[in-house]
Amino acid sequence: MTSPHRHFHRLAWLAVLLALGIVVFGAFVRLSNAGLSCPDWPTCYGRATWPTQVHEIAQANASFERAVETHKAWREQVHRHLAASLGLLILVLALVAVRRQRLGVASIAIAAGLVAASIPLYIGAHYGAAGALALAGELLLLVSVVRFNDGAARLATATLMTVVFQALLGMWTVTWLLKPIVVTGHLLGGMATFSLLVWLASATTPGATLVQAVAPKLRRLLWIGLALLALQIALGGWTSSNYAALACGSEFPRCLGQWLPPHDVHQAFVLWRGVGVDYEGGVLDGPARVAIQLVHRGVAVLVFGHLMMVAVRMFRTPGLKFRGLALGLLVSAQVALGIANVKLGLPLWTATLHTAGAALLLFLVVGLLARLRAPE
Repeated sequence: MTSPHRHFHRLAWLAVLLALGIVVFGAFVRLSNAGLSCPDWPTCYGRATWPTQVHEIAQANASFERAVETHKAWREQVHRHLAASLGLLILVLALVAVRRQRLGVASIAIAAGLVAASIPLYIGAHYGAAGALALAGELLLLVSVVRFNDGAARLATATLMTVVFQALLGMWTVTWLLKPIVVTGHLLGGMATFSLLVWLASATTPGATLVQAVAPKLRRLLWIGLALLALQIALGGWTSSNYAALACGSEFPRCLGQWLPPHDVHQAFVLWRGVGVDYEGGVLDGPARVAIQLVHRGVAVLVFGHLMMVAVRMFRTPGLKFRGLALGLLVSAQVALGIANVKLGLPLWTATLHTAGAALLLFLVVGLLARLRAPE
């Protein structure tokens, strides 16, 4: 993949760093129970920032059902501002990447304009019109991804399309009161945006290609690892959004004193339960939460086994030793953090680091997939 500009990869790496920070900070917001601390979107109690003065807090409490918690509200609104900054940076990347495509800049600019115009309409409660404009912008971006004939242009446009949908998921997270399928989708959207940026930055960095005879087989193993990792991240989001992280108490590897306690897999994975339910604190009973926790642990074993096998294979390959060692250490640390979450009662720092560990694993696996090539 050729770089569309000599500084493009530097801008892309800046976006990677910002996306990583937003993913980790977003986990901190969610795990500190600040996800509904701003009951409206994209404003916070009708403000671009959040209420801080006594009269502002009194006015917000009179206008909204949810009382202001300033120590939480700043976390949610700062996260939104950081996400908006990332969106603008990705827009710049897309505009630079599509310069040589026919009507490329015009397509991106019009799509971004449609999405931007939908925001004030949404704030003004014109939900139908806002949704139509946002959907039109997304469809235009999708058509552009298909139409463009350059790898960087396609990937940058796909990343922009993903981050727009991620913003919609952020809105639904608030308006649908932490619905688990939306919260989990929001996590996956953040990880997908981060992964796309890692691929874009890696593929456009000059001289970053790793030529290896084992590349074809290793790439197949890495794709399998990426699929397993994505599944485990989704299960982690489902565990967190259903408040099932401590469903087994503080026991590991046993659960509630048994290897297989009573559990309810059917109720555990009902994805849609209607609109209007407040999911803060969770709505599932004990057996359903236990089932979620058990499945999350079971898939963790598969992910650990596969990625450790890949790490050992890479460690034995000249030129990939350091990356193999890093992958092995990271996946081991991720398992240790998962166990620590249970044994220590889900302290905020370990839970946040657990999300960071998942993102760093994606960074390694996606970066390798973007760079590995077989000899000509």
